[in-house]
Amino acid sequence: MTNPISDIEKADVILVAGSNTTETHPVISSAIKRAVKFGKKGLIVIDPRKIALKKHATVGLSPVPGTDIAWINGMIRIIFEEGLEASEYIAERTEGIDALREAVAPFTPAYVEELTGIPAERLIQAALLYAGAESGSILYCMGITQHTKGTDNVKALANLAMVCGNLGIEGGGVNPLRGQNNVQGACDMGGLPDVYPGYRKVHDEAHAQTMEKAWNVSGLSRKPGLTATDMVGAALDGSLKALYIIGENPLVSEADLTHTEKGFKNLEFLVVQDIFMTETAQAADVVLPALCFAEKEGTFTNTERRVQRVRKAVDGPKGVPSDWEITCEIARRMDSEMSYPSPEAIFDEITAVTPTLAGLNYDRLKGDGIPWPCPSKDHPGTPRLHVGSFAKGKGTFFPIAFTPAAETPDDDYPLILTTGRVLYHYHTGTMTRKSDGLNQQVSECFVEMNREDALEKNLADGDMATLFSRRGKINAKVNISGRMEKGTVFLPFHFAEAAANRLTNAKLDPISKIPEFKVCAVKVVKA
Repeated sequence: MTNPISDIEKADVILVAGSNTTETHPVISSAIKRAVKFGKKGLIVIDPRKIALKKHATVGLSPVPGTDIAWINGMIRIIFEEGLEASEYIAERTEGIDALREAVAPFTPAYVEELTGIPAERLIQAALLYAGAESGSILYCMGITQHTKGTDNVKALANLAMVCGNLGIEGGGVNPLRGQNNVQGACDMGGLPDVYPGYRKVHDEAHAQTMEKAWNVSGLSRKPGLTATDMVGAALDGSLKALYIIGENPLVSEADLTHTEKGFKNLEFLVVQDIFMTETAQAADVVLPALCFAEKEGTFTNTERRVQRVRKAVDGPKGVPSDWEITCEIARRMDSEMSYPSPEAIFDEITAVTPTLAGLNYDRLKGDGIPWPCPSKDHPGTPRLHVGSFAKGKGTFFPIAFTPAAETPDDDYPLILTTGRVLYHYHTGTMTRKSDGLNQQVSECFVEMNREDALEKNLADGDMATLFSRRGKINAKVNISGRMEKGTVFLPFHFAEAAANRLTNAKLDPISKIPEFKVCAVKVVKA
């Protein structure tokens, strides 16, 4: 997030896009609802479903899945037409505004309605509300990113924020709500194939030499590795022989699961390190038991970039080491000396080689934590990014063209499927589906449908339906819901026995390499 969570309630208007916040980020949704109820702030909620947060919205829009660039460009065009752009901010702090004006010019409200299904007058209402506020906060989640144009979607939202001068101010920002705990910290620590900690590129010679010196080695590769989705293809063609998975369950969570399973079966060696025997662990040659968050020491970094201490609360199973101890022991058995006395020593090494974290240590993290960048020991941390100027100098507007989703409905597969979570379960259900209380709330997979779509298929509420895509089929119980627009159905992806990702499309965003989980074409028939 460019801004802290506390800024949500300081914004004059909040725009939430592609996030079922009340079910997937309930703490943050509480801040949004407080802002509306007690602060009388404006709220724009944009999501294909009539999610619960729309009940609190000043304006609620329901675009066809996969059409986000169209409505964002349309809002920007309206802002230009009405002369509501932050002209002084744009002139002083940005570049590329003329190219953006040209790119959004075709996106009239009528054209956007044709592409997205959003009524023209509702789009205008949303644009005027956002642009008319002194400060506007944009919150988004995987409904924006999990598309073949996910990177472009985020750039388009950044365009919208900069047009209105909402970056680098209190109550503003472009703020991603991270999908899993500490995913921000994992990325910060170099858990990506092309960076070291602090997002320093592996191909940069100075960065590589810094790491070689810190680790007392030579010859570190300057070549980026594979993304998780690329690994599946590499396993299938035989160029990837072995895979080591820590705390992930891709045999439920990856798009186009049949393709993923074929790739995994072609591996020569699979290791899984996890706290439970997941579906992926069951396919492994070696399973390494691990400790959960409450059984070990370390740090997490939350969605607002706040680095926080995690302290051991309970003892784990006897004889099970922490993740870092497992890693060090494997390294030693591969004749590479990797030895640390404690998690704190590892953190000290991280801060020594990562300029954005250089001012942090365990003593400074005793309280509520500190948001990075924190470059020195006397620096308080940075709750808001881009204050006064952008990190790169001037903020650049990126003209973004609209292209349809990789797969759209046709006569054979006439409905759009989108996927997501429910309040009572988390991700692939590795932990939550072991709770009787949570299973009593939601015990099985369901397909949420519009009543008209269900009647056309002769389906009643509670019937079992079979869903087909070009990649597979599953059975799910029909849930006829007023939350769905006609032509769109929804599946939660928590249930391995009826895995939504049997159906989803593995086409990737060319930049982020994330699959298009949120849009694919399906047909639904009575089971």
